[in-house]
Amino acid sequence: MKTNSPTVIVTGASGGYGAGIAETFTRRGYRVWITARNAAKLEQVAARIGATAIVADATQPADWDRVIKTVLDATGRIDVLVNNAGAAGRIAPTVELSEEEILQTISLNLTSVVLGSRRVAAVMSAQGSGTIINLSSVCAKYSWPGWSIYSAAKAGVERFGKGLYLEVRTRGVRVTTLTPSWGATEFCDHSDIAGHPASDPAVRAKCTHPLELGKIVADIVETPAHLEILELTVVPTVQEIMPL
Repeated sequence: MKTNSPTVIVTGASGGYGAGIAETFTRRGYRVWITARNAAKLEQVAARIGATAIVADATQPADWDRVIKTVLDATGRIDVLVNNAGAAGRIAPTVELSEEEILQTISLNLTSVVLGSRRVAAVMSAQGSGTIINLSSVCAKYSWPGWSIYSAAKAGVERFGKGLYLEVRTRGVRVTTLTPSWGATEFCDHSDIAGHPASDPAVRAKCTHPLELGKIVADIVETPAHLEILELTVVPTVQEIMPL
């Protein structure tokens, strides 16, 4: 890896899509910093893929300040931010969820994206370049019972991303909303989702794998700088959504 390699931050990278995205960037020669709350898992991923781990909670402003300072002190710039951290929480009708559960779901899936993007967009605007990729969910586009709060948070990610893009596009900064659906990840394990089809190993094998999504993310970043991919949806053929 060259010392002038582009700098990448990937949140929620202790497993799943985040780890796959980070690994794809390290394979392509980027300098990668990964964050998550689980220190042990994060360090294992960092050692395996050749990234630098920073234990941090993406919902906490002070943690974001520490992450940004650490990366800037090491490289002086940030070229890519991938806001991947998120979880569905408990899937249940809104009236059955506690207010604490609701606030946690919104904080992890939407507020964290705003906090990180606000800081990194300022850095990228000053340097005149950079790409921010925010992971949404197909739940932002379609409705299922019990997913209302998660869906609302992820829909907020899409609207926020487009608004942010309009604010920073003249400064050389690009913002993409990437919307994946069923993945071969630990998503179902980390959320209280009973009987999700992707929990079936046979189905999961046909879902989007972390390195597959990693390739999509890296390809977005490597799109010519004068072109913008505002949004991209990735759905495995094993998942039926009717009507589209």
